[in-house]
Amino acid sequence: MSYNGPRHYSSGAMGDDVRPILKRAREGDREAFGQLVRSHHRRVYMTAYRMMGNHDEANDVVQDAFVRALKGLEGFDARSEFFTWLYRIVVNVALNHLRQRRRRRSVSIDEVVLPRSLQQEVAGDPRRALELKRMVDEMGRALDELPETLRVTLVLVVLEGMPYRDAAQVLECSEGTVAWRVHEARQQLHKRLGKHLDGRQATTSEDDELRGDTTEAVDGGR
Repeated sequence: MSYNGPRHYSSGAMGDDVRPILKRAREGDREAFGQLVRSHHRRVYMTAYRMMGNHDEANDVVQDAFVRALKGLEGFDARSEFFTWLYRIVVNVALNHLRQRRRRRSVSIDEVVLPRSLQQEVAGDPRRALELKRMVDEMGRALDELPETLRVTLVLVVLEGMPYRDAAQVLECSEGTVAWRVHEARQQLHKRLGKHLDGRQATTSEDDELRGDTTEAVDGGR
C-alpha cells in the first residue's frame, strides 16, 4: 500500500496567528471562533474518524467537540496550547461515543471501500478485490477491538504522528505510559493481523499502511 499524505505532526494549523484569533474568540467573536474551527477541522475530523471508524460517527464527534470547545473557551487557560486543549476534548468526546457504542456496527463486505491505491491494484480482478476488502475490514475491526487507552494512543502517536510529549499532555499521562501503550497496541494488532503482514514485525511501514488507509478513507468518503 502507498501513502502520500502528510506524515509530520504539527501542533497547530494557524501558526503565530492563533493567539490573537483565540483572544477574540474568547471575547465572544463568533467569526474568530469560526476561523479556529476551519483551521483545525480536517485534523480534528481525521482523529475522530480514526477513533470511530466511520464517517457518520466521526461527524457527530466533531460537531460535539466543537460545541464543547465553544462552551469551554471562557475557562481556557490562554497560557496553554489551544491545539492540545482541543485535542483533549476531541479524544474525550470520541471515547464517550465509543463507550455508548456497545459493539461495532455490522458492515457487509460489499460496503467496504478500498483505498485508491488498492483500487488500482485490483482493477479487473474481483477475487483479489474481495480478498483485500476482507483485509481492510479486518484491520478496522482490529482497531475497534483495542482497549480504549491503547486505541487512542495509537491514533495520536502512530496515525497522527504526534510526539510522545504532546500525546502525554493530551492524554494526561507520562511519556513512559504513552510509549508502553504504543508498544502494546502494535503487539496486539500484529497478533490479529499477522497473516496479512507476511510475517513481518510491527514496523513503521505497517504504521504507514494503517495511516494511509484511514487518510484515503477520509479523503474519499467526504
